[in-house]
Parts: sequence; structure tokens; C-alpha cells
Amino acid sequence: MATSEGKIEQPVGGLSKLAERNAAALEGGGSERVDRQHAAGKMTARERVEFLLDDGTFEEFDRFKKHRCLDFRMQDQQYPGDGVVAGHGLIDGRRVFVFAQDFTVFGGSLSETNAEKICKVMDLAMKVGAPVIGLNDSGGARIQEGVQSLGGYADIFLRNTLASGVVPQISAIMGPCAGGAVYSPAITDFNIMVKKTSYMFITGPDVIKTVTHEEVSKEELGGAMTHNSVSGVAHFAADTDEDCLRLIRELLSFIPSNNLEDPPRLAANDPVDRMDDHLNSIVPESPNIPYDIRDIIHAVVDDRYLFEVHEHYAKNIVVGFARLGGRSVGIVANQPAHLAGVLDIDASIKAARFVRFCDCFNIPLITFEDVPGFLPGVQQEHGGIIRHGAKLLYAFAEATVPKITVITRKAYGGAYCVMASKHIRADINFAYPTAEIAVMGAEGAVGILYRREIAQADNPQAESRQRADEFREKFASPYVAAERGFIDEVIEPRLTRLRLVRALELLETKRDQNPPKKHGNIPL
Repeated sequence: MATSEGKIEQPVGGLSKLAERNAAALEGGGSERVDRQHAAGKMTARERVEFLLDDGTFEEFDRFKKHRCLDFRMQDQQYPGDGVVAGHGLIDGRRVFVFAQDFTVFGGSLSETNAEKICKVMDLAMKVGAPVIGLNDSGGARIQEGVQSLGGYADIFLRNTLASGVVPQISAIMGPCAGGAVYSPAITDFNIMVKKTSYMFITGPDVIKTVTHEEVSKEELGGAMTHNSVSGVAHFAADTDEDCLRLIRELLSFIPSNNLEDPPRLAANDPVDRMDDHLNSIVPESPNIPYDIRDIIHAVVDDRYLFEVHEHYAKNIVVGFARLGGRSVGIVANQPAHLAGVLDIDASIKAARFVRFCDCFNIPLITFEDVPGFLPGVQQEHGGIIRHGAKLLYAFAEATVPKITVITRKAYGGAYCVMASKHIRADINFAYPTAEIAVMGAEGAVGILYRREIAQADNPQAESRQRADEFREKFASPYVAAERGFIDEVIEPRLTRLRLVRALELLETKRDQNPPKKHGNIPL
């Protein structure tokens, strides 16, 4: 209806009906269930979305959508939105798509229409090139819908797979996530779990007790710390819902919106030419004394800050994001303070996954190497260390992003080759004067090469030490590798930051590609 001023006026009845439907949708499963959600220490789905996104930027899809379940017991239980809040908004001014399962509506269970809403935001995210964030809090498939619910999961899994390497996908487990529901987060790039209120497992404690007679609690079986420290399924553990959502915002600050963009760049307040004399004394002279590789990383990166990923899992290797001269970089570093920095099955998988993510999204890789080799033992061999170690080798060799390596101390055997060596297309390789690059450590080598001479010596221990020193100088010195061009430069440790920033500037326009193919066959 037009007014005298020529404006179009909406009928009052229509506005009141809209307000009524909006109010119903905002209620979720009702005040009683919302109160129970809060009592459990959890935010509601809408509260999570509003907290995550920049103020006032959330735009919702399918707010009034309802289920189509034919079960007569469900006909009188219709909730606008059907248990998931979905739409898009901004984080630090950048577009993101988000869905949040609403546990107050049918326990957040997945229905046919529920899955359609999730698929809609995922499809649009791929079209416009924006990250997808899933806030999971669901009891699983809606049993009353049978195969429609299962089909909905498969529809989501397909989109997770198609979006992989195209747009970043982040999953937050903020409540239960069980059965088939776990496979969507498993495909995504990063999983964040909230301590004490979230869990993930294929089969719950009751089924396990029936089938295997094992007794285990939900927390022990699939709690946040179990998956952060034991299984490696989760990458982060947050104390509360709020901490989890803040962590997502920070994670996004290091990564681009899609695979065609470069990572966000910030103004660097930390001087590029800052030198830290402490770096000259961090690495011990003895190859058998441990040190914390984080001390080197912190001394080198912008504002001495490392955003560590998988902190509690496979601690013999450190991965995470940092900045150098304002540029986002991925850090991969052996950790001499844990298992001497050796590569084992878990460390190889952890690092390979991270390297491939960085390569997908154009994030340069900085490798700090101090590795004595692969972990020996029957358990490792039977567990497939050959296959799993090859994953890390494959990931580094396949990566076409700028790759810079700093050998701080040990680089022994096949592990030297694997850790972004010159031979697998690393661009710039530095070494500290303390570096030892050889088939094996000096003590082990002379024990093989000069076993007879050492045994016949008047003082075998002194003879062994002398031979070891000669071996280091003649075969393991970084200058030997530098003579062959395998090391571009032996640098003074305190200059590491400056040399890395300059190397990144040099490689900013790097163009590299792999041979044309559908995809490689990584040794899974």
C-alpha cells in the first residue's frame, strides 16, 4: 500500500507475523532447555555465533525452516530453524560462513532439513571463497528420520571433501559429537575442543562395554585432552566456549580466505633487523644436551609469538603459525627437549598434515631442524614408521610455497633428507656453525668405521673421542655440505631473524608447480 508521500508501507499484520516468527526462532528449544544449556557451562548456538562474529554482521539463512519428519510423534514438535543456526558474517572485517548446531532443539540432532542448511552455507562459501566454521553440539543423527538423516551426513562429508584445500574449514566441538558425525570435523583443517563439555567418539562407553567389556568414561574415551594429547584428532583444547571462539578468530588471522589469496599481512612493529645475541648460546656445544627449540623460534619471529598447533600431541615436533616482518609463516621444528627431537609415527603425521595445509593456502614454511633420525624399535616398525615417515617426506617435496630451512644442530640420516632439505626443493637452506650433517652421529659412525683401531688402542675411550672429533670435522661439518651447495650459507645464529625475513622477501614472487596430474598418491 502506497502512502501520500509515495512510500511503500508494509501491512501491520505482516510485520507482526514476521516479529512473531523471529521471536520463535530466537527461542531455540525454549527457555527451559536454554537454562539447561547454560547450567552445563555452554553457550547457546546463537550466543556462540554472535560472540564469534564482528558485532551486528551476522546474516542468517533459513531461519524459519522446519523438519519434514513423518513420525507422528514429531508432528507437534516444530521449531523454526530445526536445530541449526546458519549464515555468514565478518571476523575482523573478513567474510566467513558459519553454522552452529543448537542442542536445545532435539539435542542438536541432524535432520534432512538441518543438513540442507549446512550444505547451503558450505556451497556458497566455496563460490565466494570464504572460510567455513562449524560449531558442533549434537547428539547425532535424528533417529526418527532414518536414511534421510544419514544421507544428510553424507551430503556434508562430500562438501567437506570438495572444499578441502579451497577454503579453510574449522570445526569447534562444543558438546557431544558421536557416531558418523565425527567424520565431518575429521576432514576439516582444524579441530578445537572445549574441555569438560565436549567429546568425540565413534561408539560410546556403553557400546564399548557391551562389545569389548572395557569400562571407560566419556572424558577418557573422547574428551578434549584425550584427542589433543593421545589420538591427535583435535588441534586445540579451550577452557570455555568463549576461549574456543576467541581462538578461532586468532587462527583465522594467520590464514587466507581461500587458496587463491595470500595470507593476511600485518604491519610489523618488531624491527626486521633485530638481533638477539642470546641465540648464539641457545644450542649447546654437546650434541647430547637437550634444549627447547621454542627458545630459538621465539627469539626469531615477530613479537616473539608462536601460535602453536597440536601443542599437546607428538611433542617431539613443534608446528604452528608466526609472523616474520608481518608475513604469516608456518613453523615446523624438531624439539630436542622431547625424545631428542626424533621423528616417530605421530610426529611425522602431525608435521605432514600441517605442511600440506600451509601449502594449500600459500603460507611459507620455515623449518628449524635438529633431528637425530627416525625412532628405532619394533613398535615403530610394525606400526608403519616407513609409511608414516614417507608422508612427511611427500608433504615437503610436494609443497610449492617458499620453503626455508635452518639446521641448528643434528641433521642425521634419512631424517636430514625429509626435513625440507635442498634435495626436495627447499629454496634457501641455512645452517648454524653447530650443525652436524651426516649419515649418523659421530660416535656411532666411528664405532663402525674404526672399531678395530679403537679396540686395539691403549686408551680406547680417548681414541674414540679423537676419531669422533675428526669425523665431525671431515664429514659432518656444515661447511662440507656448503661446499656441495646443499647449504646456501652457514650463518651466525643471532642473524637468523634478519636472514629469514630477507629470504622471504626474495621468495615473495616464487612460482613453482608440480607435473600435471589429477592428484598424487600420498602413502596414507
